Amino acid sequence: MESRRHSCRQCGLQLPAPIGVKAIYCPRCQRSTQFQPRNNMHGVPTVNANGPYSNNINAMNTGLPVYPAKPRTVTSGFGYGNYRPQSFQFRSPQVMRPQPPPAVHGRKRAVLCGANYRGHNKSLKGSINDVLAMRYLLVDKLGFPNASVIVLTENEKDIFRIPTKANIRAALRWLVHSCQPGDSLVFHYSGHGSRVRDLDGDEIDGYDESLCPIDFETEGRILDDEINETIIRPLPRGATLHAIIDACHSGTFLDLQFMCRINRGGSYMWEDHRTPHSTYKGTRGGIAICISACDDHQSSGDTIAFTGFPTGALTYSFVKTMEQEPKLTYGRLLLSMHKKIHETQKGIGLNSKDVSQEPQLSASVRFDIHSKLLTL
Repeated sequence: MESRRHSCRQCGLQLPAPIGVKAIYCPRCQRSTQFQPRNNMHGVPTVNANGPYSNNINAMNTGLPVYPAKPRTVTSGFGYGNYRPQSFQFRSPQVMRPQPPPAVHGRKRAVLCGANYRGHNKSLKGSINDVLAMRYLLVDKLGFPNASVIVLTENEKDIFRIPTKANIRAALRWLVHSCQPGDSLVFHYSGHGSRVRDLDGDEIDGYDESLCPIDFETEGRILDDEINETIIRPLPRGATLHAIIDACHSGTFLDLQFMCRINRGGSYMWEDHRTPHSTYKGTRGGIAICISACDDHQSSGDTIAFTGFPTGALTYSFVKTMEQEPKLTYGRLLLSMHKKIHETQKGIGLNSKDVSQEPQLSASVRFDIHSKLLTL
């Protein structure tokens, strides 16, 4: 079956489409493009102008991606009480499958995911900026190879590097694939986080935390249980994973076993988040550490207060602290990020009652946060 490449009329992304389809759906800007009718030199009709496209069974059997026109209806809100699935079916999982991930490169690897949710009434403005800042830190400052960093944003030309649920899942599997002792892994996410009721009894507060891909309304969220199973439990002895999560409700985003509580004076204690009904949430001997924007019941957001353009408070304070302070301990990192965020809130006239955001630290093991150095 012949196919043609067509440009999305909204963002210009080149998309393959089998002959005979009347419209294509763009996964980047989440809009549909309809074609004008024309015939090829053999007299085979290529497209029709109106209505849903005709029978695509033959096109789908070729294995080529098909992007059906999709209504632009959206639901409101990202909170756990506002989720209402749509009546239409998002067909990309059946016909647009992520390509095999690139071969693993080097001992340092990272997945950086930023979602702005363009066209949604709860869109963000700073998530892609956060990914660019994190990539600069890892590649230019910390020596991560370019080929070892996968970036997922709505600005990517490759449709398999757009932060859909399927693409994020594939990237997380790539991150830990063939992981060995001595490997340093990083997962950075900037976007919406939400809470859903826990159904298996492994959460102290009764809620699972979740990541919202750009297609979450049709494909669903990625729960913390799945994230833990994908990138935490396979981690072998001698390997280290750091997650930097710039999202609401992100305190236990990776479902790690221990949560660090620290006050502004530096005193801290570890909370055990294991429950009698929970499955094993630890590693195979490796160390997993999560630095998140706020506690599970708190919200976070992007702001122009730090730089004049939208950024996430956690990502900005993390990158600046890593740049400015060598030989950084985890305790010093937390205190420095707290200070930067609170000073900025105070400078724009906000107080603790206006914004509730306290960076959090969780880990697969307990350790002395004032002596252990942060090394990516």
